[in-house]
Amino acid sequence: MSTRHLNQKQLAERWGISPKTLERWRWLGQGPKFLKLGGRIAYRLEDIEAFEEQQLRQVTGSAAAASPTPAVPHQSAWPEQTPRRIGRSVPA
Repeated sequence: MSTRHLNQKQLAERWGISPKTLERWRWLGQGPKFLKLGGRIAYRLEDIEAFEEQQLRQVTGSAAAASPTPAVPHQSAWPEQTPRRIGRSVPA
């Protein structure tokens, strides 16, 4: 018995999402389990299928229904905790 793996690009293609989305999910602790082998990311097919199974829904209008992607709060490019520097402040 051999375990089949998909890399980030293959999984992104399977789900029709950006590879960057998978990177963000890993950083946030969302999405399917993954392996990091010699600096490369791999997803076991059994973990992918388990994650897909968890995302199955029967009703879309119910409060219990969720989207097919993990519930990740919207992350803007500039989180509010990050101070923005619009211009230089000049000491008086």
